[in-house]
Amino acid sequence: MTTTAPQVGKRRGKGRGVLGNTGLYVAVGVAALLFLIPFYLIVRNALSTDLEITGENWKLLPSFRWGNISELFDDPTVDFGRSMVNSLVVAVLTTVGTLLVCSLAGYGLARIPYRHANKVFYAVLATLMVPTAVTFVPSFVLVSSLGWVDTYRGLIIPGLFSGFTCFLFRQYFLGFPKELEEAARVDGLGYWGAYWRIVVPNSLNFFAAIATITFISAWNSFLWPLVIGQDPNSWTVQIALSTFMTNQTVNFHLIFMATAISILPLVFVFLFLQRWLVQGIAQTGIKG
Repeated sequence: MTTTAPQVGKRRGKGRGVLGNTGLYVAVGVAALLFLIPFYLIVRNALSTDLEITGENWKLLPSFRWGNISELFDDPTVDFGRSMVNSLVVAVLTTVGTLLVCSLAGYGLARIPYRHANKVFYAVLATLMVPTAVTFVPSFVLVSSLGWVDTYRGLIIPGLFSGFTCFLFRQYFLGFPKELEEAARVDGLGYWGAYWRIVVPNSLNFFAAIATITFISAWNSFLWPLVIGQDPNSWTVQIALSTFMTNQTVNFHLIFMATAISILPLVFVFLFLQRWLVQGIAQTGIKG
């Protein structure tokens, strides 16, 4: 009796563990299915006609109208291909510029001794409390006075600095091993040399995480490109999407096809960099 009781307990515990794992897998599977439903609807409606989308007789599978793709890119009212290129240029340059500007600012606040460093840091944090809409009018006036309306400069440069991204870089660099930088200074490197040759190569995971977030944000930006991009040739993909909905007509199949194509770059970026996303954010730490 004494020897069999622990074995029975172990079997019951093992059985409960198996049931618990099974329940967890089922829950994760259901959550994944619910997450994928919107993407299924986008693809399904993108390959259907307007009647199939709005009609009473719902079909699980579309009619696979691949001609919707050519109809989208041949639409005379909007150059969707040009808008995709504009969004790609803006998103890539914004991502690169934000990484450079904010990482340098964060590194300077975290490493360079300066008696007003904390005051500057608090001023940067204060910018996070200002609603974005409040700065639109003065930003537009400044960009317009510089002649940057309908240009890549007007779309990119005003958004290069982010107080939140600067904060994340500072928090990350505070936890970066100082020993590596001290060894670099022994070899004769200054702050710039230590940053470029030591810190950046050893922080690629974090840079990749910030790059993913910045690229997605720049790609999905709508209000600022709407204000600056007054010429159709300077429209980004989000502005192009809005043109398929007017007061008179709504081209449902073109909206869904344009949406399906426009999210492909985001899917590729996320799939390529997803393993660094959580890792990089976790590495920021919450240190003083």
